[in-house]
Amino acid sequence: MALRHALLAALLDGELSGYQLAKAFDLGVANFWHAQPQQLYAELSRLEQDGLIAGREVVQETRPNKRLFHVTGAGMAELEGFTAAAAKPSFIRDDLLVKVQAADHVDTDALVAQLTERAAFARSRIDLFGKLLRTMRGDRTEEDFLRHGERIGPYLTCQRGLAFEQGNRDWCEHTISVLRERRQARIQH
Repeated sequence: MALRHALLAALLDGELSGYQLAKAFDLGVANFWHAQPQQLYAELSRLEQDGLIAGREVVQETRPNKRLFHVTGAGMAELEGFTAAAAKPSFIRDDLLVKVQAADHVDTDALVAQLTERAAFARSRIDLFGKLLRTMRGDRTEEDFLRHGERIGPYLTCQRGLAFEQGNRDWCEHTISVLRERRQARIQH
């Protein structure tokens, strides 16, 4: 997947400025595609040059002018082709896992501290995703929203982000427990 497809998908809800897109990306798309703001702005320029999005200038009196972008017909065709193509499996690439791989040969205190920090980060993301899901579905039940909601794509990807972070939290907490138990057992012998 290219950043262009993530941006096109993020623009499906309507016109957004680069700033709004960066914020929306941070809240929703970042759970499956990470990009720096400067990467987003550079890709917006390329998408506009390629005719996949169109931008329009909005004059503001008390602030600098801004550009709002929307997906064009060509952009929708690009997304259609992307969604029809076979998806490649994802792979984990995480330095914390490399550190845990070495756990039998290193002092695990620093490792436990890093796992604790990662679990805390996961808990904060779990809270964020929970709030986003509640906001998206409003006063509807999840079942009703999934069956009759106007746009469920962002909801479903947010659910995946939630499950991912729950898995991270659970794995970190389990790994901390195992490392502490093993350390305690070594101390007692």
